[in-house]
Amino acid sequence: MDQPAPKSPKQRRALVTGATGYIGGRLVPELLKAGFTVRVLVRQAAKLRDQSWAADVEVTVGDASDDEALAQAMADVDVAYYLLHSLAMGEGFERVELNMAKGFGAAAKKADVDRIVYLGGLAPEATILSPHLQSRLEVGVALRTSGVPTAELRAAVIIGSGSASFEMLRYLTERLPAMVTPRWVRNRIQPIAIRDVLRYLVGSADLPSDINRSFDIGGPDVLTYQEMMQRYAQAAGLTKRVIVPVPVLTPTLSSHWMGLITPVPAEIAKPLVESLRYEVVTHEHDIDAFVPLPPDGLIGIDRAVELALRRIKDADVTTRWSNASVRGAPSDPLPTDPDWAGGSLYTDEREREVDATPEELWRVIEGIGGERGWYSFPMAWQFRGLLDRLGGGVGLRRGRRDPNRLMVGDSLDFWRVEERIPDELLRLRAEMRLPGLAWLELSILQAPTRYHQRAIFHPRGLFGHMYWWSVSPFHGVVFGSMVRNISQAAEAVHAENEESEPMAALR
Repeated sequence: MDQPAPKSPKQRRALVTGATGYIGGRLVPELLKAGFTVRVLVRQAAKLRDQSWAADVEVTVGDASDDEALAQAMADVDVAYYLLHSLAMGEGFERVELNMAKGFGAAAKKADVDRIVYLGGLAPEATILSPHLQSRLEVGVALRTSGVPTAELRAAVIIGSGSASFEMLRYLTERLPAMVTPRWVRNRIQPIAIRDVLRYLVGSADLPSDINRSFDIGGPDVLTYQEMMQRYAQAAGLTKRVIVPVPVLTPTLSSHWMGLITPVPAEIAKPLVESLRYEVVTHEHDIDAFVPLPPDGLIGIDRAVELALRRIKDADVTTRWSNASVRGAPSDPLPTDPDWAGGSLYTDEREREVDATPEELWRVIEGIGGERGWYSFPMAWQFRGLLDRLGGGVGLRRGRRDPNRLMVGDSLDFWRVEERIPDELLRLRAEMRLPGLAWLELSILQAPTRYHQRAIFHPRGLFGHMYWWSVSPFHGVVFGSMVRNISQAAEAVHAENEESEPMAALR
């Protein structure tokens, strides 16, 4: 009996979960480039709208814990990528992650998927692991015992522009020429460049059907975290750092210290710090027998840092660790019903006519936040950001992915872009710690051009109402100056454009 001909890459369909995250958002275009038809499973399709590849993929809307959504997403899929993991999950996350992995494996088995590819964490052998690292390994076991051949890729620190590990390394090294550090900075680790991670992920789709195992993946360098900081300083043109390890900084204290110094909040820094307590180096590199090395070999730490810094300098960071929403932040769009959820919506609305075109005003609006700030009382914004950090929130240090352009789903200091309609509307959803839910709308009305600003707050309980009334006296100062300064910035852009037009005509 004739065997069916193997499918060509152009006929193969890949399912990517976590497509709005750091790894998934970079894997999708690599799979498309390799000739795969790509389907993504996301909870909110709007988050993909501004991605350059959004029109080239099939989108299934649903949650990975929903059997019906999984069945729909798995239909006719050849390889399914499991990239689901929340560094900021609360108590009981191990059970949630394990159940989700078991459900994913069962759905893949039922849909007759050829292969699962999972990116997990590199761990030392024969030791008691942190809860997050142990959970990563248990997820791998659940997928490998699902009945579907699974390739579990285990990586330690991933070096790439926008990764949480790289942001921690970058800000610690740049901001502290001298530092007291935990003892784990002397533990050996084996970092890997994001480009090599993606190459292994794509290549794993073509593993032989009898391969069902874990693979350690790592770059060519094995070094301590302390050495990695010094190598970063050298690549960034900084002086050699003074690093003094001490035994008194526990993982909890270390994560809060990281949260104050770097943009990565403590709840995300903690599992990363816990992983650094161990020496994590590859025990084998068997994957290279199936996924050939590139002609120049794996990317070393110096080259990986150089590539990441170049991406940051060129404002070409496609995804960031902060792509994932913060735990506890609202996930639903702003309601239009003023009596939403049976409560009140407090608003602060302001408007001003602007002597500029809508396009010029939009240029200012879309460039807000990050290094440009919020056009009103920087000290007040910084103080609010500091309070948020001290309360375990994200604060202002997340900044922007791109200095000039925003996308739906982007983090923006302690906000997240919920809606973006060029020349019309930018809606931001608050992810700072609040006794309620909050949004900030920056919109443009035309004929003549008018800037309209609306802050919205939905209080939670009595404390939420008290919070609004306690801060509302400051709104006139903060939001009022914000309207004025944004309008004046747009008018300055307009004046600059008018001045440059006659000069261009003379040339």
